[in-house]
Amino acid sequence: MSEADRYSRQIRFPPIGEAGQRKFSASQVGIAGMGALGTVVADQLVRAGVGRVRIIDRDHVELSNLQRQTLFDEDDVRGNLPKAVAAERKLLRINSGVRIESSVDDLNSGNVEEWIDGLDLVLDGLDNFETRFVLNDACRKAGVPWIYGAAVGSYGLVLPIIPEGPCLRCALASLPPPGSSPTCDTQGVVAPVTAIVGSLEVSRAMRILTGTLGVLDTRLTAFDVWTLRLQSVRITVDPACPLCVRGETEYLSSVPLRSVTLCGRNAVQLIPRSRHDLDLVAMGRSLEVFGPVQSNEFLLRCPNPPYELTLFRDGRAIVSGTEEASVARSVYSRMVGA
Repeated sequence: MSEADRYSRQIRFPPIGEAGQRKFSASQVGIAGMGALGTVVADQLVRAGVGRVRIIDRDHVELSNLQRQTLFDEDDVRGNLPKAVAAERKLLRINSGVRIESSVDDLNSGNVEEWIDGLDLVLDGLDNFETRFVLNDACRKAGVPWIYGAAVGSYGLVLPIIPEGPCLRCALASLPPPGSSPTCDTQGVVAPVTAIVGSLEVSRAMRILTGTLGVLDTRLTAFDVWTLRLQSVRITVDPACPLCVRGETEYLSSVPLRSVTLCGRNAVQLIPRSRHDLDLVAMGRSLEVFGPVQSNEFLLRCPNPPYELTLFRDGRAIVSGTEEASVARSVYSRMVGA
């Protein structure tokens, strides 16, 4: 298969050309999160011929994901596959010439610096602001550009963040308080907005990787696919930004989050203080008293109505059926004995 044939339509686009394609093939890009945005981004970057793609996601594929998460299908749901694993398998079938590195893990202040090491660019497929602020600190400290993207309801946001320009804190000032921002759970989300946000992230990524996106291009783009309202705002460095002005990485140096409410899931993820290597077979046997256990080499799932526990090999757990961290911890303690 000729590489020139594979990428011919892209190469014929003058702003990219053969030189741009060579830069793509030499690039290493990270995608944080493999949900609706992450799957769109990963699909397009792999088809574009980026040399190496590093993906990370903590979750597994569920039926409700298929409405908008374009790399997954019903077989992935039946197999209880982690999203990172399912995505890697699909991406390699799309373009076997791209190197894929997948991690079934939670991105947090304890591992983010190692995860971004060696990357030329990071794209946002996350579902919470806490992790985005951690990523913002790590990328600014390491001098790695990244692209913020978010979608809820029919509304989307995209902001490219380059080392010489403003950071996410310049745009948002501080971490939004819990409950202050709409989520997929409260407002739902339609597939067209996630497809457009992901596509805009990739278009900005292409400009960064080809060296054609400068500080004046780092604009916040906001749009509503239902009403067709569009707004583009130039963001400047906030003279009071503790990260850009004083180099303070408070989110990077904080203790990793112990609990995270998952967007649109009515669920809470619980993160242990230290990583484990659980014996999922033995754990599955002990949990059979609660109900039928579904398991594979990556995770197990067990009902405890009105809740359900998903336990990963590294000790992380997702408790479905509640958004209250205290309830989730209680269910975890009762079922796992932490």
